[in-house]
Amino acid sequence: MSASAQQRRIVAQDIPYTRGEILDERGQVLARTVLTYDIVTDPSQSSAFDTFDIPLPDRSVRHVTRDQGIAELAQILGLDVSVAKKALSGSGKFAYVARSVTPEVEQRVSDLRFPGVTSSAVQKREYPLGAVAGNIVGYVNEEMKGAAGVEQTLNDQLTGTPGKRQFEIGADGILIPVAPIEQSKPVNGKNVQLTINSDLQYLAQKAISDSAAQLHAEWANIVIVEAKTGKIRAMADTSPMDPNNPGASKPEDRGVRSVTAAVEPGSTEKSVTAAAALQEGKVQPLTQLEIPPNFTIDGETFNDSFLHGTLHMTFAGVLGYSMNTGTVMVGKDLTAQQRYDYLRKFGIGEKTGIPLPGESTGILASPDKWDVRQQYTVLFGQGVAQTPLQTAMVYQTIANGGVRLKPQLIESTTSADGKATPTQQDAGVRVLTPETDKSLKDILESVVTAGEVQDVKVPGYRVGAKTGTAETATPDGKGLNGYTASLVGIAPMEDPQYVVLVNVQHPQGWIYGISQAQVFNSVMSSTLSTYNVSPSTTPSVALPQKY
Repeated sequence: MSASAQQRRIVAQDIPYTRGEILDERGQVLARTVLTYDIVTDPSQSSAFDTFDIPLPDRSVRHVTRDQGIAELAQILGLDVSVAKKALSGSGKFAYVARSVTPEVEQRVSDLRFPGVTSSAVQKREYPLGAVAGNIVGYVNEEMKGAAGVEQTLNDQLTGTPGKRQFEIGADGILIPVAPIEQSKPVNGKNVQLTINSDLQYLAQKAISDSAAQLHAEWANIVIVEAKTGKIRAMADTSPMDPNNPGASKPEDRGVRSVTAAVEPGSTEKSVTAAAALQEGKVQPLTQLEIPPNFTIDGETFNDSFLHGTLHMTFAGVLGYSMNTGTVMVGKDLTAQQRYDYLRKFGIGEKTGIPLPGESTGILASPDKWDVRQQYTVLFGQGVAQTPLQTAMVYQTIANGGVRLKPQLIESTTSADGKATPTQQDAGVRVLTPETDKSLKDILESVVTAGEVQDVKVPGYRVGAKTGTAETATPDGKGLNGYTASLVGIAPMEDPQYVVLVNVQHPQGWIYGISQAQVFNSVMSSTLSTYNVSPSTTPSVALPQKY
């Protein structure tokens, strides 16, 4: 027989790979693929013979009757012989013999070589923890390709290579028993281990969801960052998505708002202004400032969130009581280019590079585009927009001695042969000198010990923090649409380990009476406990706020 004729009788069948698992930092499975097979038959073929041959490893054959073959097939599948015989009889073109059998069982069925019996792979992606980290993990489409989250951004790593099974069929369409089967094994996709701690993720999701519900907020989120590594331990959104049923969530709730939503940071940005002023020698923590009830410069007047007469404040007190007036008084001594450059040094206006879809760069116009007022409002976090993750990474920089790292979400990938490849640690970029950073950390700790956020307490630990409140405009930019309220903190201050950011969009009620201290305290306390961070043994810093 010619080679071309033989080629026409060769049938190729893909052997599916298993998509890689997604796991949390401790190995808890967040996503996995269950591979099963349906055993099917063409009864018109499987009932059209009395005997058939089963090839043996030594290339000899074993002759069996049809009834013997049915009995062996039934035994492999765990079926009653009568059930198997019924499926394999008749004149139809298609029938199920068994559903959802394991790959091992499917291989035994294939080795049996029962004429007219084939298999069909069925893959199902499962998410055992449901909505816990669901927005981060993402989901797959019907073709088993990533459609959101890490499933999408790391689709190439999670995807494997199918194997091949080739066999010959006769003119009647029935498998030729004595013809050799060529088979190559599939290569499964890589497993992806995240830096996320699923227990902390669950706690953070519950805490922020409860808080947002109480405040009737549009949405809210929490970010937990390990200061010295940039590893993300949790990114929790309200309305978390269950990847087992993504269609149950609104499209806007299927992403990770910590990286997709750009909002004005408000007074949390004052730490960037403080960093610039300290490093450029414009001010010291205890520099004395006489602050009027309001401050006017270039025809623009700036007020504080509380009414006051002339106050005698230290620069630490300006941040401790979150004063716009004092911030502008100090910040005006920085050039517009310096203000812009320090925002960029802290990562504002550029993507962090975290492997999640839809990351926003935020909004940071160049100095030549700033109007008269905006050149000053950027000093206290208005006229600039950034993601909650970008804000968290500003404080990671401060917590890490002035060295900014890239946020790390992927701990490692592991190939099908068990070879693990850890994510390379980011070397970081130094933004502040150690001396400047120490001064700034002292100021932030004093915000808690002597300033306006003394309700931010984590028993046993020294904490530094800053609050922020920013107005949000209506879509046409002509009116007020509500507020963004945030709180970001560091602990323990003598050797910072973790940063926790709480962000709430459009809470209802008197905005200056809203505090996220309880949520922060709970989440930071749980984080420090989870990672066995030793309690503080050194005295807290409490810089004078007034003179």
